[in-house]
Amino acid sequence: MESQNQPSMDGIGTYVKAVATTRRVRYSDFLLRVVGVALTLVAAVLVVLGKETEIVPIIITDSLPPLKLPVTARWQYASAFVYYVVSNAIACSYAALSLVLSMVAGGNKNGKAVLVLIILDLLIMGLLFSSTGAAAAVGVIGRYGNSRLNWGKVCNVFHHYCSHLVASLILSLLGSFVFFGLVLLAAFNLYNKSR
Repeated sequence: MESQNQPSMDGIGTYVKAVATTRRVRYSDFLLRVVGVALTLVAAVLVVLGKETEIVPIIITDSLPPLKLPVTARWQYASAFVYYVVSNAIACSYAALSLVLSMVAGGNKNGKAVLVLIILDLLIMGLLFSSTGAAAAVGVIGRYGNSRLNWGKVCNVFHHYCSHLVASLILSLLGSFVFFGLVLLAAFNLYNKSR
């Protein structure tokens, strides 16, 4: 008699564990998507609002005094920063849309919707990593210059602009890892479903 009741208890225990795991995965997915929206939004806004104008002395010839001109640093002046802002805006929009889609998909019930979200999460993760890397490369040149190409430093002039850019790069990199976490979470969920 006891052996007949034991398998049914194991079945209930397994079901309860599966439901608890599914709820945890759905909650984690929801939380990561909200964090992804926030990080990519703030990263894009920091760069877009980061504008600085400084008076820069320009030497025309050694015999004349330097000409002092106002110079403005903006994100639109470097194509890597344009790519970076657009990528973060796309990632933010996608994260907000996927938040709604993941709730409609109902966690694990609609396999095609979940697969589409996983693929799109991977694409957004790659987009964010590549744009953050491109912006960071231009930022390093702005910080240290490149004497071989005769490119001077600009961060010694535009302190606030470079500070905004560094903060934005850190947030965007964290956003990239959030999307990586979403992909890992989906893989973990698929692994648990297959067991």
